[in-house]
Amino acid sequence: MAPKAGSRHTFTLGTRDDAGRLFLTEREPYGFREHTDTRRHTVAQGDAMWSLAGRYFAPLPRACGLWWVIADFQPDPIVDPTLALEPGRVLFIPSVRIVTDVILAEQRRRSA
Repeated sequence: MAPKAGSRHTFTLGTRDDAGRLFLTEREPYGFREHTDTRRHTVAQGDAMWSLAGRYFAPLPRACGLWWVIADFQPDPIVDPTLALEPGRVLFIPSVRIVTDVILAEQRRRSA
């Protein structure tokens, strides 16, 4: 079964062991790159990765599920999105254009 569109696993490969179990390979995160339309968000009490993704990527289907884009896009990537974000921390948020045309682009998936 192929990963759903917008999944961070779109950029992994699957390998099977002798028992037929599927294992995902490492994926290559997009990482931080400054773009002219990169936004900065100062974390407020109660902010969570999925709610920020829902807010900033609202025009996209299943926007909250794109939390991993924000986590990967930090100069120091966020490894565990379940940990509380520290109020006052500045997060870099890629624009919807960068998400659709670069991060989730078919061309990037093929080169992964």
